[in-house]
Amino acid sequence: MKGGGSWIGSAGETWLVGIDRRAVLHFPFLPDGENLYEVQEWRESVSRRRTGGGIHLKQPAKTVLICSCEDTMRLDVATIRRGCPDCAISSFRHLCGAELDHFRNAAKATGPLTVACTQQAAQFSDEAGERPGGISFVNIRETAGWSRDGANAGAKMAALLAAAEIPAPDYPLLTLSSDGIILIYGHDEAAIEAGRLLADHLDVTVMLGQPTDVTPPAAAVFPIVKGTIRNARGHFGAFELTIDDYAQPHPSSRDRFVFGSHRNGATSRCDLVLDLSGDAPLFPAHDLRDGYLRADPRDPAAVLRAILAARDLIGSFDKPRYVDFTPTLCAHSRSKLTGCQRCLDLCPTGAITPDGDHVAVSAEICAGCGQCAAACPTGAASYALPPADTQLQVLRTMLLAYHEAGGADPVLLLHDSGHGTPLIDALARHGDGLPANVLPFAVNELTQVGLEAVIGAFAYGAAAVRFLLRAKRRHGVTGLMQTIAMAEAVLAGLGFDGRRVTTIETDDPDVLADELTGIGALTGLVTPATFRTIGKRGDLLRFGLSELHRLAPRPVDVIALPAGAPIGAVTVDASGCTLCLSCVSACPTGALRADPERPVLKFVEDACVQCGLCQSTCPEKVIALTPQIDFRARRAPAQVIKEEEPALCVRCGTPFGVKSSIDRIATKLEGRHWMYPAGDRRTEALRMCADCRVIVMSEQQFDPIQDIPERSPPRTTDDYLRQRENKD
Repeated sequence: MKGGGSWIGSAGETWLVGIDRRAVLHFPFLPDGENLYEVQEWRESVSRRRTGGGIHLKQPAKTVLICSCEDTMRLDVATIRRGCPDCAISSFRHLCGAELDHFRNAAKATGPLTVACTQQAAQFSDEAGERPGGISFVNIRETAGWSRDGANAGAKMAALLAAAEIPAPDYPLLTLSSDGIILIYGHDEAAIEAGRLLADHLDVTVMLGQPTDVTPPAAAVFPIVKGTIRNARGHFGAFELTIDDYAQPHPSSRDRFVFGSHRNGATSRCDLVLDLSGDAPLFPAHDLRDGYLRADPRDPAAVLRAILAARDLIGSFDKPRYVDFTPTLCAHSRSKLTGCQRCLDLCPTGAITPDGDHVAVSAEICAGCGQCAAACPTGAASYALPPADTQLQVLRTMLLAYHEAGGADPVLLLHDSGHGTPLIDALARHGDGLPANVLPFAVNELTQVGLEAVIGAFAYGAAAVRFLLRAKRRHGVTGLMQTIAMAEAVLAGLGFDGRRVTTIETDDPDVLADELTGIGALTGLVTPATFRTIGKRGDLLRFGLSELHRLAPRPVDVIALPAGAPIGAVTVDASGCTLCLSCVSACPTGALRADPERPVLKFVEDACVQCGLCQSTCPEKVIALTPQIDFRARRAPAQVIKEEEPALCVRCGTPFGVKSSIDRIATKLEGRHWMYPAGDRRTEALRMCADCRVIVMSEQQFDPIQDIPERSPPRTTDDYLRQRENKD
């Protein structure tokens, strides 16, 4: 070391003694004089705390190793460091080969370690062994460096590295078990052949629906029956099938199966179903139903893939609980009147069903599309892979790091790993790669992304957001389209011109490249927001909208939203409202409120989730929903929708109702109903509170059945029959 300095260890701290402030640190095992803990400037890297003549060297929080992959991409280390100021970044040319010792030394050190390579992740993991804290791997090659714009991708690399440092929280798991009992459903020898291939691995039953001339096998290795599946339900490990035309074959069947007497409504229970019928799928969104395997019997390769997949489905398997559901927050119904049913309309697998005042979510059937959580207005359903706040925190870190590194006008490309990642890789290897301002962001399912993530991305400086979808979708994306429509309405209302949020639906890398380069010159916020991602989805959405409104090009107070939006107001026809307050008792969020002191109906727009329960409950049908965003609502006091003079008890003076309603009732009953003859004292009871009414009726010894007018005897069946005969 220059200047004759020495290392001194004390209480776990590292000290550098007796060197000049301008000195540059060099370690012989690093290339180009770069230090594993080097920081750009001495004043940024050293905390000059003097103790006994020493200077305290502050160790960076994270160690990051980046590699040019044998100089196939350019690494702008200075730009990357600007976006990741808390990282000790070292660059290499061939980290997995000639410079592997540098990785080994870094792996021996304590603290977080990130390696910007995913191709050789297995090799690095083997070299590191059971390293405390593990290793994070980030792909900056296919996503950034291998691109026509790779020389300008330093800010993007910094963003990807920064985002990878956000830890993903654990998510709950559900254990499903299979004993290997499989039903193979088909029409011909293809189903029997599949049974032969699986008989040594699983407990096989083959069922032939409307079989053709199928020759029975010489040996009965597994049961072969006849039947047509009328209904199917259940999940991996617990399928239940209702079968019509069920029959067993005669053992004497010779050149073709001869079946005995059949019956309808038979029940079959199994762990797995292999559907080779070629008919319509037994389940909605069948590709997402675990344990249900389906292949076209005319495609031998597809049949073989299904057989190989079924062969290994025996034992216990852990499945994520994608959705965390809190029934008490659900706004589905009250008093048997339906309100919100967004999740029921969107769930592609039928995993969500009504259950009294709320819904029930079957974790066994749920495939994790996340549309229920993205659309839930109350937060009763929340996604766990990852939670909304973690997802937005990663977006925040990525976009702010990109901005700090000098990047401008980022386009956020949201994709899944099964479809989007291979497409991006293909574009990097065989095409021009992603543009330098396109930041790829992988999610479990694109339909899990809610409005809070899209709005938050623009508040953090995104210029555009694109969702990369399959050309042939595995399930519906109605919820995602609703999210996009709402985001577009908000952005257009706030002055963000151009097509800011949309989908790219393709399986072709070249089409993806054309779509991304065709976005044009869209600009994001010059000074992005920096609000923290704390709270539930509703809180995150409020924060994002508030910050976006504050920084928008042309902010307005009110923006109309598409029908079905989870934000808005209620409109009440005050002339028809009787202040019965049924809507108040039904409102699950307290947006509609009463006053215990006087007859009044109040509304807090910031709390309204447009569930529609007030509209369903209102007996006068004078309530309508108005989807909108009023940016003043968060700070506005409760709005008085209707207020009337209270009715005071004529006996004790206690307010007990609405004066106009009591007057209307009294007018309709006095002298017009046998219980309240004109001029009778009992009519005063109509203008009394409940307690006084009981007292007065008791004092007057009022008999409720006295003086009942004579009525005609009830009509019988014979009366109706005679009336019909007379008409004939």
